[in-house]
Amino acid sequence: MNDFSNNGLISRRDMLRRSAAGFGNLALLSLLAESGFAQVKPDPLAPRQPHFEPKAKRVIFLFMHGGPSHVDTFDEKPLLTRDHGKPLPFAKPRVQFSTTQNLLKSHWDFTPRGQCGMPVSSLFPQVSTCVDDIAFINSMYGSNAAHGGALLKLHTGSDNFIRPSMGSWINYGLGTENRNLPGFVTICPTSLHGGVYNYGSAFLPAAYHGISLGTPGYPNAPVENAQFRFTKNTRLNRNQQSLQLDLLREMNKGQLDETGPDAALEGRIHSFELAFRMQRESAEVLNVSRETAATKTLYGIDKKESSNFGMQCLLARRFAERGVRFIQVTHSQDRMPQEQWDQHSNMKFCLERNCAEIDQPVAGLLKDLKSRGMLHDTLVIWGGEFGRTPTAQNADGRDHNPEGFTMWMAGGGVKGGLRYGATDDYGYYAAENKVHVHDLHATILHLLGLNHERLTYRYGGRDFRLTDVHGEIVH
Repeated sequence: MNDFSNNGLISRRDMLRRSAAGFGNLALLSLLAESGFAQVKPDPLAPRQPHFEPKAKRVIFLFMHGGPSHVDTFDEKPLLTRDHGKPLPFAKPRVQFSTTQNLLKSHWDFTPRGQCGMPVSSLFPQVSTCVDDIAFINSMYGSNAAHGGALLKLHTGSDNFIRPSMGSWINYGLGTENRNLPGFVTICPTSLHGGVYNYGSAFLPAAYHGISLGTPGYPNAPVENAQFRFTKNTRLNRNQQSLQLDLLREMNKGQLDETGPDAALEGRIHSFELAFRMQRESAEVLNVSRETAATKTLYGIDKKESSNFGMQCLLARRFAERGVRFIQVTHSQDRMPQEQWDQHSNMKFCLERNCAEIDQPVAGLLKDLKSRGMLHDTLVIWGGEFGRTPTAQNADGRDHNPEGFTMWMAGGGVKGGLRYGATDDYGYYAAENKVHVHDLHATILHLLGLNHERLTYRYGGRDFRLTDVHGEIVH
């Protein structure tokens, strides 16, 4: 629909607008305005009202990449200890990741902790002091025995297709409380098993994509990486950057005039503007020098084994208190697979090391949030993509087990000191009040005031949602 005149090329948008005005076609003018020609759509991260009164305003997801062993941490199984070395007395799943042998008891003792008397492994001396604030879901189950599919399932609701991540859906549904920071931050995300797809926005607008900070396994990487990306500009002062941004915006709007709505281009426009606004506020968030020595000790930053994850958890609290909607913190060692939670062998050594790295930081986060009056409306989630088998692999290891495992929640309207559901007597299968990953997602959205059946996005001719066509809320 382009035409030539003395003034040069007339855009498709201009011809449509002139035609509409010339014929008094108010309906077409309205359609042009709604379609977004020559306009950048309103800020997609602007705060939005939930479907109903929420219990939680934000989420901190502590993700243990690799699959922690539930029968060694938060799911005590006395019969597993009694029958150590004997064959499993019932059939193993038809689809398994690897071959396992006889039953393997836990190396660690379980002790009732807190007023609720919740049994917790000796691997978690600090987290066990917080059990009265924690709801343990001992009956989780999934559908994929491989890391890649299981990570995608937990993060996006699908283990086969590229779908928007949970953080992206929550951002899409609620927006952010702070326009100068991203709505979704992921600290030290893993580059393995789906990588960026685990925090991507897929077909949702690009503004809902997670912003990644740091590299797994590198001490202080979140701070150094983010300061480099968001707080350093030695070439231009703030006024010059503002002029540059205005020019870039006009050029991009000109492109939209020619092409019509373009989600990718609009996403870039918003990302440039957000990056500009972030320069001041992100610098303040990442500056932990004003945190007291007592706070740093609370998070275990003063100890070699827990300093890295402690810093990540402290940053999560700092982002949360400034209105970031969804923060994920990943414990993972991409360069050294034997140090992940994926312990097919050498479990005693590796699991003790991993728990020592996270125990103090996780407990510190819960206590810090509570002391600041933030735990009641901050939903903290802990867990991995699946659990481990109660049967042995390689003498002192456990294989992947999506059939039954444990995750826990705290704060955000969750009843503490609670154990929900159960696995069988040996910890292989979820057996009582089973909670599928879709049910977990539905429950998280519910706590945030979102109806998982109404939180939809039309793409490719159908309505999509985080829970697909599944999901039951666990009340």
